[in-house]
Amino acid sequence: MPYLELSLRCTESEQPRYENALEDVGALAVTMLDADADTGNERAILEPGVGQTPLWKSLVLTALFPHESNALALLAALEAFDPGLDWTQVAFRSVEDQDWERAWLDQFQPMRFGQRTFIVPWNHAVPAEAQDADAAVIRLDPGLAFGSGTHPTTALCLRWLDDLAVRGELQGKAVLDFGCGSGILALAALKLGASRATGVDNDPQALIASGDNAQRNQVGDRLEVHAPEAEPAATYPIVVANILASALDALADTLAARVAPGGRIALSGILHGQEQELLERYAPWFESLRCERDEDWMRIDGVRRP
Repeated sequence: MPYLELSLRCTESEQPRYENALEDVGALAVTMLDADADTGNERAILEPGVGQTPLWKSLVLTALFPHESNALALLAALEAFDPGLDWTQVAFRSVEDQDWERAWLDQFQPMRFGQRTFIVPWNHAVPAEAQDADAAVIRLDPGLAFGSGTHPTTALCLRWLDDLAVRGELQGKAVLDFGCGSGILALAALKLGASRATGVDNDPQALIASGDNAQRNQVGDRLEVHAPEAEPAATYPIVVANILASALDALADTLAARVAPGGRIALSGILHGQEQELLERYAPWFESLRCERDEDWMRIDGVRRP
């Protein structure tokens, strides 16, 4: 299936702003390349590894969009989102997906989050440390767009779920994964002891990926997925939303209504510097709000007021 690819040059310091803008207008995947490397020697990075920032002083960002996307409309949306960035050097082209899949598979290695949670790609053996009886192993092949756990926003949520499980606060609970993508957070919750999970995403391909990954991990009977407009009204003791800060702000009423009294919420996809506004936004419904940082990204979590 072809995609519309956008590419641009930027500096390391500008990269988070460019990436945030690209994701806000609907980029399916963002890749970073060394702008100064010799042709053919570049090493693609789809998402930095946890605890690492393997970027260069000058880099090329490329982003995938659905092939039918309008390039001029995307450029206008990017300029409106962050007019302080230079969008004059953006280039577009049509690409096939095979090379992107290979680059992603090369980057995706087994990873550990917290005490019990392991994300292991299908093309790797389960590492020895993940073979303990209480290990929560998620075998994942999310493809191009939906999240492998290597991005700090996902890592922050995985560690939060793992910590809940270690404290015994996840066992037998129902979980809502809002903006589920590959379903990685819902799958982790189920593997860590949740009784059932619901995934919500506005991308039909994400819902398919979540369902497929659940079946591969033998938890398909405990995960249901819905588009936002078809999501059944319900409350949950555990809610996690790994989306962008602008969406977390717009959906505050909805997300608060999904958390049962005394239930817990985790909000991620927040750039450092955006957290204070969201803390104030969610304070009417939640107490014990706190932040955790990973690189340039933040997670907010708290407890629903009785």
